[in-house]
Amino acid sequence: MTSYRQPGVVLTDRYFTVPLDHTDPGGEQLELYGREVVAASRAADELPWLVYLEGGPGHGARRFTGKQAWLARAVEDYRVLLLDQRGTGRSTPRNRQTLAPLGGPEAQAAHLARFRADSIVRDCETVRRELTGGAPWSVLGQSFGGFCATHYLSTAPEGLREVFITGGLPSLDGHADDVYRAAYPRIQRKVEAHYARYPQDVARARRIAAHLAEHPTTLPGGYTLTPEAFQSLGILLGGGDGSHQLHYLLEDAFIRVGARHELSDAFREAVQAQLSFAGHPLYALLHEAIYGQDGRPTAWSAERVRGEFPQFDAARALDGDAPLLFTGETIHPWHFETDPALRPLRECAELLAARADWTPLYDAGRLAANEVPVAAAVYHDDMYVDAAHSLDTARAIRGLRTYVTDEYEHDGVRASGGRVLDRLISLVRGEV
Repeated sequence: MTSYRQPGVVLTDRYFTVPLDHTDPGGEQLELYGREVVAASRAADELPWLVYLEGGPGHGARRFTGKQAWLARAVEDYRVLLLDQRGTGRSTPRNRQTLAPLGGPEAQAAHLARFRADSIVRDCETVRRELTGGAPWSVLGQSFGGFCATHYLSTAPEGLREVFITGGLPSLDGHADDVYRAAYPRIQRKVEAHYARYPQDVARARRIAAHLAEHPTTLPGGYTLTPEAFQSLGILLGGGDGSHQLHYLLEDAFIRVGARHELSDAFREAVQAQLSFAGHPLYALLHEAIYGQDGRPTAWSAERVRGEFPQFDAARALDGDAPLLFTGETIHPWHFETDPALRPLRECAELLAARADWTPLYDAGRLAANEVPVAAAVYHDDMYVDAAHSLDTARAIRGLRTYVTDEYEHDGVRASGGRVLDRLISLVRGEV
């Protein structure tokens, strides 16, 4: 272990070994990485552990500097483990480079089928026993991390001291189609709110999409920017300052070159950074698989369901005078054509989309008998996770207390500093 300091905290790099398949503990092994964080003033204290599960899927734990965001509140009471979930960050990362040696698309898809919430929770249990000597620990699950926490409550509640969930209470029985049928209207509301805030962006977005329809553009990193790919910048609208980020991106799109205008290098570079999956390919590969649990394939659900909402069709908008609607947290087959980080994984993605043997992730009976203290922040018009689905699940988990707010968007646990986490801690402790 290596320890080092940042302002106000002591950090320690920790490594753990877990089996790829927990039903075969002697088989292939994976290395997991976790960053321990403790307040410098309490580094020698015996503190309860809090493990943080990042959103995604496919994102490593956030890299904080010192006591940023919610971490300042957490280290008042806990020794925190920022865990990179399997396949992400420094935990045996899985991408086009590391998947290729495993074999063809069939072998890759079979491998990645073990990277859902069920395996992540079993990883957590292995790590917990090593760190705490068997004592229960606390879990903070953001977004997909909350999905993992809900699975944890369903399968290993004995390992849990308390659970905090932020923007991540999943539907317990909804198919991916149900998720996206609820999502597209929310996405449209977010886009309309953006255009109401920045009406000049209506013309800007149409102009950019029209340009791309005539001139598909290759970005600096090799990404092919099409009108549909441009629409996916709407994923920004799910964050607290995302509308402002999108506005500033659009206003710098064109530059005059002699007698004509073309997309500026600055715009191309910024869009590449927003759209590339090079740093988190599992997000694209497993995004719909996290909803698979009823024997039906996900079968490119977001793409199929989008057909039920023709107002999102870019060509149709450009043929008329309707505003171009951006999309959001949706993955489509064309992602595996436009993004060079995903192109080698297209066949693997097709196999995962066709897979029909996903096992259930949540045990409604066990959740109804839950005894673990749980509190969840539900953002009332969260673009990424449907609030109605979340509240249905909240009612299904015995003893769960909710903090429902319209003050924050999906990133409220970070954007609020420590306020959202502090509220959840107070709820769990019965202080409010």
